[in-house]
Amino acid sequence: MATATENLREVINRARFVLFDFDGPICRLFAGHAAEDVAKDLVEWLERQGLRGLLTEEERFHPDPMVVLHAVNRRHPHSDLVAELEARLTQQELKAVPSAMPTAFADPLIRTWSAVGARLAIATNNSARTAASYLESRGLAECFVPNIYGRTQELHHLKPHPHCLNRALNALGAAPSTALMIGDAPSDFEAAQRAGVPFLGYARNESKEKQLRKAGAQAVVGSLEPVLRELRGQA
Repeated sequence: MATATENLREVINRARFVLFDFDGPICRLFAGHAAEDVAKDLVEWLERQGLRGLLTEEERFHPDPMVVLHAVNRRHPHSDLVAELEARLTQQELKAVPSAMPTAFADPLIRTWSAVGARLAIATNNSARTAASYLESRGLAECFVPNIYGRTQELHHLKPHPHCLNRALNALGAAPSTALMIGDAPSDFEAAQRAGVPFLGYARNESKEKQLRKAGAQAVVGSLEPVLRELRGQA
């Protein structure tokens, strides 16, 4: 236990720039507007366009809307169809913002990290508009703006590609070794690895922790509370 605490302390102490994934470490975006319903909406829209055959049976019933978007992009990359589908997903994400559930301790952690002088950014596969809208609703926007980097229509740049992390690092003028990425998925960990950024995993349940550990993440917390406690100990 002491070793885990020491590892966490070291990770936090080194961080001068903190890159947050959005959906997970900051909130559960689809807590009140189910992701399954969003995926279903995208599939039904494709079917209304006469494009049911673009998706496999598994893709048609997958609960993750990003699976639908990626599937269409693989078959019609850089197309108007992908652009329209991405725009529909963004609209659904924005509709989810009012019912999103804040991650426990995320708000005070963000405010405290900002107050002690760290510079913060968002690096997410969600729309930057969605992240900005949520942060504004929580009074957190000033901790991040303008450094919010999210999904574009260049879907090959989504994590695990390090594109949004590299954009954040460049904008902040940060050396990768002085930054920290906080994410809840193996794709976050891989993107951090590829960008050369230290990583702290947030796992809200045992399944998430197993996925992160299997991917190779060494520092993983089940709550942001010990991160906040450690940070407040520095202040």
